[in-house]
Amino acid sequence: MSKMPIHQVKEYYGQTLQSSNDLQTNACCDPNEMPSHIKAVLKELDSEILERFYGCGSPIPHVLEGQTVLDLGCGTGRDAYVLSKLVGPSGHVIGLDMTEEQLAVARRHETTQASRFGFDKPNTRFVQGYIEDLKAVDIADNSIDLVVSNCVINLSPDKERVLSEIFRVLKPGGELFFSDIFADRRIPQHLKEDPVLYGECLGGALYTEDFRRIMRSIGCLDYRTVTQRPITIDNKELEALIGMVNFTSATVRAFKLDTLEDICEDYGQVATYRGDIPESPHSFILDDHHVFETGRPMRVCGNTASMLEETRYAKHFAVTGDHSVHFGAFDCSPSTSNPSSVQTDNTNGSCC
Repeated sequence: MSKMPIHQVKEYYGQTLQSSNDLQTNACCDPNEMPSHIKAVLKELDSEILERFYGCGSPIPHVLEGQTVLDLGCGTGRDAYVLSKLVGPSGHVIGLDMTEEQLAVARRHETTQASRFGFDKPNTRFVQGYIEDLKAVDIADNSIDLVVSNCVINLSPDKERVLSEIFRVLKPGGELFFSDIFADRRIPQHLKEDPVLYGECLGGALYTEDFRRIMRSIGCLDYRTVTQRPITIDNKELEALIGMVNFTSATVRAFKLDTLEDICEDYGQVATYRGDIPESPHSFILDDHHVFETGRPMRVCGNTASMLEETRYAKHFAVTGDHSVHFGAFDCSPSTSNPSSVQTDNTNGSCC
């Protein structure tokens, strides 16, 4: 566990950083292309919300209408407001952050953003608190459909508690979808305590294997990497300190399902994407090696089948077969229906 004082992190994000231009590395920023429907919503956001954004990805999945979403480390509310538009007036978004300066920005735009979206009233709530203690802000067990986080979990001094709390508040079948920085080794303690490295999302980056162990310890036996890219520090002084560590920015999804197994098992199941998610008419990306082409059947392991038919994605897939007949371990070599999808790392929580 890092000994980095939490007040230093609050000071870094509340006072030291006044805009994304103040960042000293490219870890806490998002150079990736965003989906067009998200870009469209960003154009509706006030510039003040956008100027102090420090995320490392775009952790906003599909099928959000009417969902209750929790954004951990919401900052000035960029992702929370995008989610607000996508969940619609029947949905609800809770933005949680420990930094009052950033929350003040998010809160003063609630009414105007709701009006821009065509809502009669705001569907957002911004609360100050800590991501390690969701009970303190009255978030009940099994009450959240989706938890998102954008380059924030790495800043927590107790990541196991954060992840445990997330799975406490998720409904059965609910989803954790987050972007963060991961490391290929454990960060030396003295570097964890460096305020700039920590504030730049590097000092607190989780070693990928420790992340896997934490997820297993809280009962999540299979999670999936959706996208990933290498991080370059681009700062000679900081690279001299921590250049021996290889960092990756990854977007990960995990579901609260009690049917997942610790390896992928073959039950002869087949999944077919119906192509009826408006933003994804031709294909649906579950993870970095499961791309479901509309109308094309794909063999899937039992875990993948559960992720598709026991979650909010169920109505968009036809899954045939059940767990009544077992054919052994699932062959996780690239599927013939998706030959370009090849597993290239061990970040995933299971063989698939």
